[in-house]
Amino acid sequence: MEIDESEFYNQLLDYHNILYLCHRNADPDALGSAFALKEAIGGTIGIIGGCDRVASQIAKQLDIKFVTDPVDNYDLVVVIDTSTLTQLDGFPLKKYAVIDHHTTTSLNENAVFFLHRNKRSTAEIVLEVLNTMGAPIMRRVAFALIAGIITDTGNFKHASADSFKAVAELIELSGIEYSEVMDAISSVPQDVSMRIAFLKAAQRALIERVGEWIVVTSQVSSFSGSAASNLISIGADVAFVASKDDGMVKVSARARKCAINAGVNLARLMEEISVKFNGTGGGHEGAAGMDVYGEAEVILACCTEYTRKSLLNKHSQVLN
Repeated sequence: MEIDESEFYNQLLDYHNILYLCHRNADPDALGSAFALKEAIGGTIGIIGGCDRVASQIAKQLDIKFVTDPVDNYDLVVVIDTSTLTQLDGFPLKKYAVIDHHTTTSLNENAVFFLHRNKRSTAEIVLEVLNTMGAPIMRRVAFALIAGIITDTGNFKHASADSFKAVAELIELSGIEYSEVMDAISSVPQDVSMRIAFLKAAQRALIERVGEWIVVTSQVSSFSGSAASNLISIGADVAFVASKDDGMVKVSARARKCAINAGVNLARLMEEISVKFNGTGGGHEGAAGMDVYGEAEVILACCTEYTRKSLLNKHSQVLN
């Protein structure tokens, strides 16, 4: 059942023992959104496998308590900022709700209720829920939500007008300096293993030119999402990076805005290709992922072929 912000809040009031569940390797958007809802309504934050580097820094600085790999003994599980079941690593969802902003999601269908908005971050949706509640925006909550918006918009490179409005509102309500949040985010250093992953992704890159577009695929053992973003930063228009995990192939995809405008939709691409390889996928137009089964080389080749068709079809439509 799809509901609005006001009804989302009213529905949560019917439950006394709520788990706000974040996807594996939770980012600041997931953590900040869960923290804001927990502070306003009560409950417990649960994270599958732990946080990423930046979210870990935010949790430490704001003293955010959470349970890692929780068990399902709650009245209601609110799944936050998560588009596919595989991001929860087999957590047994029974009675659950969803609040999410991704372009595609496979979790809404069986949810008791869900709130979905085409926002750049889940934090922006949560802010609207808090405003509907009339909940005070405390300093720690504002800090966490601002961090979520900044990181999920790529330091505002993918922001909408609503993203800027939300941050401005949070700063005005809390008195937080924007520089405070940026200092916390930028102070997290890249560890050696991540830098090695970036170098290996570049070293192993397969480059294909499609007209004026550059499509790159590569493989690493970890940090596939960050490695894909790094390939974009050094020249790729679309990048797919695969990593293997116990027989499963995890593919992270990133695209420049110009490639999206030219017809690439990574959310749809990941969703459609994942079906062919017995997995699940989704995300945003410019940043998405999938967990599938098969040979990484074959899967990446399929991603490249799909991207080629998308770019050429769009080009053909423009010419006609």
